[in-house]
Amino acid sequence: MVSQRPKAIPTVQVDDDTVRVTEWHFPPGAETGGHVHEMDYVVVPMTTGALTIKMHDGSVVTSELTAGQSYARKTGVAHNVINDNPFAFTFVEVELKP
Repeated sequence: MVSQRPKAIPTVQVDDDTVRVTEWHFPPGAETGGHVHEMDYVVVPMTTGALTIKMHDGSVVTSELTAGQSYARKTGVAHNVINDNPFAFTFVEVELKP
């Protein structure tokens, strides 16, 4: 089934031998689409609010994020990130290259 949601907008800010830094901007209702993280990563929220996370196994969780409060995840996370807020949401993702 193809999603009717708009796509989140990635803007790569740095991509070198050690890291890739991407700003992700989500208009209201936007999603990343299902994906698997191929590197360890850190997320730095620029907006405070909740994102809906659809996991690869079909489960759905709500992730409460606070601007400036970072979190880290390991390689292999499989999910679709959705902005169900009535406002735009932005975070910066820092992927750590092996």
